[in-house]
Amino acid sequence: MSPEPAAAARKQANLGLGRLYLRRFLRNRLAVAGVVILVLLVLFAALGGRLTSYTYTDTDFTALTQPPSGLHWFGTNQGGNDIYACAVHGLQRSLTIAVSVSALTIVLAAIIGSGAAYFGGRVERVTLAVIHFLLIVPSFLILALVSHRLAGDWRVLIVVLTVFGWMSTARVIWSVSTSLRERDYVKAAEFMGVGPLRIILRHIIPNLGSLLIVNLTLGVVATVLSETALSFLGFGVQTPDVSLGTMLADGASTITSAPWLFAFPAGLVVLLTVSMTFIGDGLRDALDPTSVTSAGGRR
Repeated sequence: MSPEPAAAARKQANLGLGRLYLRRFLRNRLAVAGVVILVLLVLFAALGGRLTSYTYTDTDFTALTQPPSGLHWFGTNQGGNDIYACAVHGLQRSLTIAVSVSALTIVLAAIIGSGAAYFGGRVERVTLAVIHFLLIVPSFLILALVSHRLAGDWRVLIVVLTVFGWMSTARVIWSVSTSLRERDYVKAAEFMGVGPLRIILRHIIPNLGSLLIVNLTLGVVATVLSETALSFLGFGVQTPDVSLGTMLADGASTITSAPWLFAFPAGLVVLLTVSMTFIGDGLRDALDPTSVTSAGGRR
């Protein structure tokens, strides 16, 4: 077959496979609900600020710790800050951190894990030793210490969460890649003189697509929870910046006297984590034809 018809055939096959994955995904009602919730949350974070005249730094000294009203839809905190405006900005910040960390972690884990599997030998042994060592290190304490000493800059938090968050995913990728390195297309590329980096990037990592996509989605959930926990304990995002974690920390002390300070950010965290979990489960079922659905059948 000539190159052009072969390329067209591959394109058509990929298109058909994409439609099959989409159909499987759309059958999962929880996954579709997760997408709807996530879209609404993203729209709220992106456009919600246009619906109010307040910003998260504005203070209304005539309305301190006021419950939700027509003027302040989600109420105000002890400093007179509008909780609705804070929630919009906090969701923006938490989403930025979560998506950035999850994406960087997957890239780092994919390169290190597949590279260790492909090269084997001493490279593989040293890489696995480093991974196993980092897995037993109390990373949460190091995260708390580093982020606190660097004044809680959210950009630093992204770097720190990425540095200490890639190991488990890299080990899974290494385990799967050990079988891929023996495939015929990898051996053929080696025979043709293709370099190791190009083989890893073009022949091994692309064949881990379903695994990477699912881990990327679920990684957002893990990062949201990590960032929220760090900020809640005072080691993450610091004032005057706002994240969902800092809002939860502020509202925890007044949960009985001013429950709205805790309820609204907690609701956003729950919606975000639940939606991403539903989407991750739906992607796993769609991309893995042997995955068992909630109804007990197979896709």
